[in-house]
Amino acid sequence: MRRTSHPAGTVHRIMVDSAVLKSNRLGDPTNRIVDVYVPHGHDGSGLPLLVDLVGYTAGGPAHTAWKNFGENVPERLDRLIGDGKMAPVVVAFPDCFTRLGGNQYVDSPVMGNWESFLISEMLPAVETQIKCGGTGKRGVFGKSSGGFGALVHAMRHPDVWSAAASHSGDAGFDLLYLGDFPDVLRALAKNESSIEAWMNAFEAKPKLDGKDTMTLMFLAQAASFDPDPDPASYLGLRLPVTTDTCEIIPERWENWLKWDPALMVEKHFDAIGKLKAFYLECGTEDQYDILYGTRRIHRTLEAKGIAHRYEEFPDNHSGVDYRMDLSLPYLADALSR
Repeated sequence: MRRTSHPAGTVHRIMVDSAVLKSNRLGDPTNRIVDVYVPHGHDGSGLPLLVDLVGYTAGGPAHTAWKNFGENVPERLDRLIGDGKMAPVVVAFPDCFTRLGGNQYVDSPVMGNWESFLISEMLPAVETQIKCGGTGKRGVFGKSSGGFGALVHAMRHPDVWSAAASHSGDAGFDLLYLGDFPDVLRALAKNESSIEAWMNAFEAKPKLDGKDTMTLMFLAQAASFDPDPDPASYLGLRLPVTTDTCEIIPERWENWLKWDPALMVEKHFDAIGKLKAFYLECGTEDQYDILYGTRRIHRTLEAKGIAHRYEEFPDNHSGVDYRMDLSLPYLADALSR
């Protein structure tokens, strides 16, 4: 049930036939859906543009679909904009789902060049058709893997994005990942300790469980952060630990750490300083320990004198879409000036 009596905006569907994704080794489709929300009473022309990067196991259209016991994102926008709590904006929801269950929104020869897709193909398609956004009027936001994407894009592309928000975005890789590699190895061990054998078994299953998706997530991260350059390797997938003793392989783990926002910010804080608005938050009960990496980012930005909005709240990693009631008006206000 809608939580507002204000008229609903319109969700348009754009198809982007990507050239930069064609080299992906997963065999994923390159013709991608981008749902685009335009507020009621507007055709989108001249409005700021926000881009929603969804979390792992989701795709952009999941945020525009019907949602039980709550609002989807367009309904949330209808309420916030209709109640005068948020400036009107266009919001794009790109489908970036992959065979490995999700995306980190960076370029990878395995996963595909998703960073390039968002910037060089998705943005021009939306801005050309809707006549919104443009320099100084683009923002990116997301939660979990989507929050990671927003963090990385903010630090790497302040010339493209002028505002960003990270809700529980992956950070502090030492705490987030290292403790779970034994579970990943135990799962692989049931399939000859072979990623290929595990993937074949996984893709043949009629029913998945949380342990399956957790193992798959680690393969997705490996494909994003440390793809195997050997063209003969299975899908370019490898782990940064030994399969028998779970010891870190230093050069591989270093490739993962190069993408840890808690470390990246030490070199890219100046990029965040160029943004009109930067929103960062995490729940104090986050079950993946992302809180601590998020605090490291906040600490670095504070030490460098970089203006930003930082929030901690008493909740965990799951079901926290309600936090958009804080971040989205903040971004929209900054981009509307």
